[in-house]
Amino acid sequence: MDAKSLDSRSLKLSGVSLSVILAVVLSLVALFLDGKTGRYLNPGVSLTLPFWVCAIATAGIGYWVVPLLRSLKAGQVIREDGPQSHLKKGGTPTMGGIFFIPVGAIISVIWSALSLGIKDFGTVAAVAALTLGYGFIGWLDDWQILRRKSNKGISPKMKLALQIGFAALFCLWLLWQQPANITTINLPFGLALPLGLLFWPLAVFVLVAESNATNLTDGVDGLAGGLCAIVFLGLATLVASTHPGLMIFCACLSGSCLGFLAHNRNPARVFMGDTGSLALGGALASVALLSNTLWSLFILSGIFFIETLSVMAQVSYYKATKGPDGVGKRLFKMAPLHHHLELSGWTELQVVASFYTINGILYLLCLLIR
Repeated sequence: MDAKSLDSRSLKLSGVSLSVILAVVLSLVALFLDGKTGRYLNPGVSLTLPFWVCAIATAGIGYWVVPLLRSLKAGQVIREDGPQSHLKKGGTPTMGGIFFIPVGAIISVIWSALSLGIKDFGTVAAVAALTLGYGFIGWLDDWQILRRKSNKGISPKMKLALQIGFAALFCLWLLWQQPANITTINLPFGLALPLGLLFWPLAVFVLVAESNATNLTDGVDGLAGGLCAIVFLGLATLVASTHPGLMIFCACLSGSCLGFLAHNRNPARVFMGDTGSLALGGALASVALLSNTLWSLFILSGIFFIETLSVMAQVSYYKATKGPDGVGKRLFKMAPLHHHLELSGWTELQVVASFYTINGILYLLCLLIR
């Protein structure tokens, strides 16, 4: 695709206008779905109300937290080998996940308890705990990066061990609390795949892989936050009829992501850091495992999947083409894919707008084949 055809200046596109468009579209979708199902008669179990409560709460809290992070000198350390246009972002506060992740998680637990009583409370509390747990792993990584003033946080082995550990604890809870048929994966067109014991290593893999895929996608102002807002609303749509508590959780996290864009849209005043991205990926995977919507999550997370594949392909190709001098060839100008597009002449806004559009199409596709 020619980057010039998506010239953000000719379209008068800005970070503000893009986030406003996203907010309007997601709000209209939520209102339409609530109206179609009659949930507007009971706002407590709607999509729209928790979505906007969390969006407004997150945006408001951000006006206090972002200056605090700046005063604590929690500035992002920018990769020297990254796009040169990103060097000017050095010093922008990171670790923004510390305020928008707890807002969505805590409000969802309280909201589900007040609206549904004990029904679904355990599942919402479990996914909220897993989300905060993965957020803690990300915080450790972000903190070490800030403390060392480099791009190296906790070791990859330590990060992976912690991710697997929290995933294993969540799977133990699933084994204890959920029915035995949770090990049968629902597929499109009414098909099902009984996995038995194989389900559990798959569940751990999905939790770890989704969190890392979301983390890889977080590299452009407003990209991961906006995409996650779309994916969470998509999951909320799919689980609404069977898991109202999880619907509320997804609506809250979608709203929190949208509220975060008030500070993270281009030009970003704060980055979510691993604190936010790892938590969001863990939340998506945990909801999909509980609601048996793994196949739908795979479609909704198509952008995350492609971004991850681009990194894997880049590394594999580089190793496979190493010469005697130890230097290999690069498949992309830079991985993940969004950096390749930037170095190919795309602006950040063009990348974000295109990825939002593609994710919206994936949302519609998911609704058609579920």
